[in-house]
Amino acid sequence: MSNSNAFLPNTAPFTPDQVQWLNGFLPNLQPDQLIWMEGYISGLRAGQGGATVAAPAAPAAAPTLTVLFGSESGNAESLADQTVKAATKLGFKAKAVSMGDIKPAKLKGTDNLLVLVSTWGEGDAPENAVDFVEAFLGDKAPKLEGTRFSVLGLGDTSYEHFCKMGIDIDARLEALGAQRVYDRKDCDVDFDDDYAAWSTGALGALKALAAPAAATSAAAAPATTATVKYSRKNPFPSELTERVMLNGEGSAKETVHLEFNLEGSGLTYEAGDALAVIPHNAQEVVDAILEATKLDGSSTVTLKDGECTLSDALTRKLDATAISLPVLKRYNEFAQDAKLAALIEDKEALKDYSWGREIIDVLVDFPAKSITADQLAGTMRKLPPRLYSIASSPKAHPGEVHLTVGVVRYETNDRSRNGVCSSFLADRIEEGSTVDIFVTPNKHFKVPANPDAPLIMVGPGTGIAPFRAFIEERKETDAKGKNWLIFGDQHYLTDFLYQTEWQDYLADGVLTKLDVAFSRDQKEKVYVQDRMRENAKELYAWLEEGASFCVCGDATRMAHDVDQALHDVIAQEGGLSEEAAADYVKQLKADKRYLRDVY
Repeated sequence: MSNSNAFLPNTAPFTPDQVQWLNGFLPNLQPDQLIWMEGYISGLRAGQGGATVAAPAAPAAAPTLTVLFGSESGNAESLADQTVKAATKLGFKAKAVSMGDIKPAKLKGTDNLLVLVSTWGEGDAPENAVDFVEAFLGDKAPKLEGTRFSVLGLGDTSYEHFCKMGIDIDARLEALGAQRVYDRKDCDVDFDDDYAAWSTGALGALKALAAPAAATSAAAAPATTATVKYSRKNPFPSELTERVMLNGEGSAKETVHLEFNLEGSGLTYEAGDALAVIPHNAQEVVDAILEATKLDGSSTVTLKDGECTLSDALTRKLDATAISLPVLKRYNEFAQDAKLAALIEDKEALKDYSWGREIIDVLVDFPAKSITADQLAGTMRKLPPRLYSIASSPKAHPGEVHLTVGVVRYETNDRSRNGVCSSFLADRIEEGSTVDIFVTPNKHFKVPANPDAPLIMVGPGTGIAPFRAFIEERKETDAKGKNWLIFGDQHYLTDFLYQTEWQDYLADGVLTKLDVAFSRDQKEKVYVQDRMRENAKELYAWLEEGASFCVCGDATRMAHDVDQALHDVIAQEGGLSEEAAADYVKQLKADKRYLRDVY
């Protein structure tokens, strides 16, 4: 027998017959099956402690699996749902649980636990997980001996504290006595392959230790993808049917209203969901990179999804602007620049350097004496989609989806900078052209299920987008609940987004109350939180009537200021202490009446 196709070496600790059988079996396995075998064997090692596993005398009930998720944009939740489907096929009784719907104490007694959690901003917990994470990382978390677990972290390497929530929760689970059966996986914005490998391996490891009901399948199936034809992996090429500038002449801002055709896509969405747009990099960005590296744009490069020219890769497939620590480290493997190496090791200096700079700045500041097209492409991550709050209700606009996009433009380090996706949508796509899109559900930001419940909406700037969808939804469903919009921007004359629509809704009675705050129209700046305080008595009365309080927009300052104003109004009008007002707000969140879509 020839050993030319042998999978195992002759030195493997098996009998000749076993080696022959394995060499016939293993080479025929698919990559996902090999990953599962790795997880299965890992699970056996974790559970055996060197002992053999006794066969059960009788069939057992299906083992339970809790898939716990903390999600900001919906990715972790979507992947949790996929994990539940895959686990169910393997014989588990699996359920997905939001961190916003459970207290850490409820995890005690959990046999099998998979955690999928995103990291928001600079190492923060996602919106629906803040209270859970605070309690879980605190002193009152339960001991979890007997719980088997694995963690998937979702993050963005362009941020300093990449996947911090996943790292913290993974370490905390171990500290509480839980047994890690599969190593944590930290995923960047291009997470599909890493998720598939983790889910297959983690489920395989759990299956190896689970009750026999889950061990009857021959192999773990890879995680399933969404059943819709068009999805993240296969975005829909949607026609841009209309683009309208919303700001008036003389405004310091550029905000565009965009309408896309969904006919024939099979894509569905609800008011409150987000639309993901896959942009192209600007030609001037691509040209600058090619000039700085002296590379030929027609050179062929090999990416995960196949071969293409370097120019095509830089235009459509690679993130040709964002710099991060991993990107700099990969680049300096070829640049071998001592100054860049020192910068990489100095966290504060790197943070200062990275502010306002892009990949082209790195290529110019630290030129590589020699770098190939493939090497350059290998330093960059995949071009991530950008998410925008949908500004339309499908009931009002069947077969369409609308966006409200603020165009980003600024000058820094002697260069003009443009937001990759916002400038793509505003400048580089003509009406009638197609844009790759997919829908990202947001189950935690919805119109009140009770059509009679009052609704308060706070949305300055482009934060107005989902509330346009909410009001359209309330009108189309003939909801009787009162609606109150608090909107803000810079100037009344140039920045009152969708002004005519709001005034029509107010005249028709669909909109009960409209308050606006234009910060630059008077000497003293006025913001949406100021309007809340001015209307404190009425705002509190609406809350007492069961109103939902919804906020959309900037997370850095606005959302914090609005939250503080909400606490202040409740304390003042309810005659409550600071602690009691905080408890009131916590109850609003628990009742899903305080909803935020912030970015």
